[in-house]
Amino acid sequence: MNLEGCRSKIDSIDKEMVRLFCERMDAAQNIAEYKKENNMNVYDSERERKLLDRVEENAGEKYGDYARRLYGSMLELSRAYQSGILNPPCEISKRINAAVKETPQLFPEKAVVACQGIEGAYSLLACEKLFKKPSVMFCQTFEDVFRAVDGGLCRYGVVPLENSSAGSVNQIYSLMSEYKFSIVRSTKMQVGHCLLANKGTEKKNIREIYSHPQAISQCSEFLGSLGDGVKIIPCENTAVAAKKVADSKRNDAAALASAQCAAQYGLEVVESLVQNTANNYTRFICFSKNTEIYPGADRTSLLIRTQHRAGALYSVIAQFYALGINIIKLESRPIPESDFEFMFYFDIEVSVYSGVLNKIMNQLERSLGSGNVKYLGSYREA
Repeated sequence: MNLEGCRSKIDSIDKEMVRLFCERMDAAQNIAEYKKENNMNVYDSERERKLLDRVEENAGEKYGDYARRLYGSMLELSRAYQSGILNPPCEISKRINAAVKETPQLFPEKAVVACQGIEGAYSLLACEKLFKKPSVMFCQTFEDVFRAVDGGLCRYGVVPLENSSAGSVNQIYSLMSEYKFSIVRSTKMQVGHCLLANKGTEKKNIREIYSHPQAISQCSEFLGSLGDGVKIIPCENTAVAAKKVADSKRNDAAALASAQCAAQYGLEVVESLVQNTANNYTRFICFSKNTEIYPGADRTSLLIRTQHRAGALYSVIAQFYALGINIIKLESRPIPESDFEFMFYFDIEVSVYSGVLNKIMNQLERSLGSGNVKYLGSYREA
């Protein structure tokens, strides 16, 4: 048989498979209605396991594994479809729907906003990009920012989440799993690090360089070129590093910070833009204690915990795929106080107005359990 003949045969088989699939889903609907009337759960693990074993056996050694995976995906779809019939909206969906109705149409221009650092910090620049007239509350640590929002000292907090060259800010992910909050907006800023020192300082005389660990990582190639005679000292913030050098009056110390910090603290730029890549961007998130969803929200962030078994993560991803949801980011995070167990951070691209978001949240909460799905907010990037 030639190529066209083979393709024609596949087309004919596919047509019959689609017909049978639709017939199967109709049968699944009947089962869902029966379960609803008799107060039965959607998921029957014993039934599904026996079905998959039978499918694998019937397909034989050559195609058994493939058939099992195919039917595993089909069972995921069937279960999701039945859940929509059987169950009312989950708690997360209710929160999302309520927030869409109650949140004002315009993002606030003025607000009390907490950020980590001091004058000149990159977090402050992010605040000023997000809000026209922010009243900024400076905090010593990232956790202090979360505490300030959680305790009602301010309405919003702004923290860095990830950098295009140095990766994720790990402490923020840990704090996101501990605190109740909702991301309301994000913004991406180009970050340019400069070597700053007191006036008259020569690069060859510098023996100590201060900066935040993320900035140190982002400038690793430049720092490596300085040789072993230069000590690198981490600080809680790039602006704090600049102020420390300015206050010291030393001519053998420098800081990695923004050019704005040079003007702020009376320092000189010894060398400009010393980061590893010119396209060095940091993404910041703005969050509130209560769920707020502003118009245009097309990104949702989630923390998901799956069972420690083969195919558990695949089952989650398959649900996104089935609804045509684009996964922008997926990252594993260690679960605190666990023995090498992980949860997963997801950024997904889906409008809050499409109805698809409610569908996926209902499916995830029912298939994984409400305690294993943490909704972090729906928002847009400014």
